[in-house]
Amino acid sequence: MQSRSLARELALLVLGQLPDREVKAIQESAKADFSVESLLQKALDTLLQHWRETLDGCAADLEKAQQHLLDSELKDGDRSDNAVVRDQLKASLESAEQVLNGLSGSLELPRLLALADQDRVREDARQRIALVLEQRTSIDARLDGVMEGWRLTRLPRIDRDILRLAVVDLTALKTPAAVACNEAVELANRYSDDQGRRMINGVLRRLQAAASTSSLS
Repeated sequence: MQSRSLARELALLVLGQLPDREVKAIQESAKADFSVESLLQKALDTLLQHWRETLDGCAADLEKAQQHLLDSELKDGDRSDNAVVRDQLKASLESAEQVLNGLSGSLELPRLLALADQDRVREDARQRIALVLEQRTSIDARLDGVMEGWRLTRLPRIDRDILRLAVVDLTALKTPAAVACNEAVELANRYSDDQGRRMINGVLRRLQAAASTSSLS
């Protein structure tokens, strides 16, 4: 993994540790002198919380499936109920697979960081965090402009931060649109669900189209 990709991922995970509403507080957080160790700890804390919430969702799906099975037995095996149970089990298995993949990436993160240029990763991650926090109002307005019937605030926090980092890449860091969008898609594949990935892909396509016509300047 290249240093910039690793820094981008760390920035995403650290952003998830910061309050989403207290603008002044998070802007002050961006000025903190983060060490690589503190960045990594924040990243792992964020991952732990994210996967815990996903597992809670899996447990809820399994409970619903179990209840439907009991109801189906009382109704002598209604086929419509069986279809519902299959859908719920499928959703639970997909979520569990996402957790396993995410945990695998979490275990790999410290090793990748140890092999990377730590000074570059630290400074790149801090720069991305600071840019997102300092420009969040204009970034969110830009994203809302291409949401097509949605508002950014309706997305899960991690999806919002993936998109915010993509805008920073396209604007302040002048990353080529194809590269910025591809990196954001990779983050979505690692940390979002199917619905989130579809939404992020759609927004990124519209951002890329805007970048190609106006260079987002």
